[in-house]
Amino acid sequence: MRSITLNVNGIDRPVPLDDDAMPLLYALRDTLALKGPKFGCGLGQCGACTVHVDGEAVRSCLLPAAEAVGHRITTLEGLGTPEAPHKVQAAFIAEQAGQCGYCANGMIMTAAALLARDPHPTEAAIRSELANNLCRCGAHERILRAVARAGA
Repeated sequence: MRSITLNVNGIDRPVPLDDDAMPLLYALRDTLALKGPKFGCGLGQCGACTVHVDGEAVRSCLLPAAEAVGHRITTLEGLGTPEAPHKVQAAFIAEQAGQCGYCANGMIMTAAALLARDPHPTEAAIRSELANNLCRCGAHERILRAVARAGA
């Protein structure tokens, strides 16, 4: 077993690695105890595991942890704090956009990356960006309102 160092939420963290193919998601949840990114499909199709890698939204279930060395990883926990939430987190709270909450990580992380690129996206741009994040409980309209609010 070897150890790698991952920069997660601005802190260098050692992560034991016995398999170079171990997904970043496992390192974040199982080793570093970060519960923002969720295991959904394991195939990069649902978005529940989305994190930022150097500011870009990435499916952490598909990225080997070893390939994340040297990059800045931001999880939901590092996006904002309870005292000072990121504007997307604050908008989700204001719009009551989380119903079951399982998709919230992916929706928030994807929306935050969109707003970093395009501070005032159109509704069409928001819909397009979030199209590959699955939500089974039907909170889509509130999620769209929250992202639009954060971009206003």
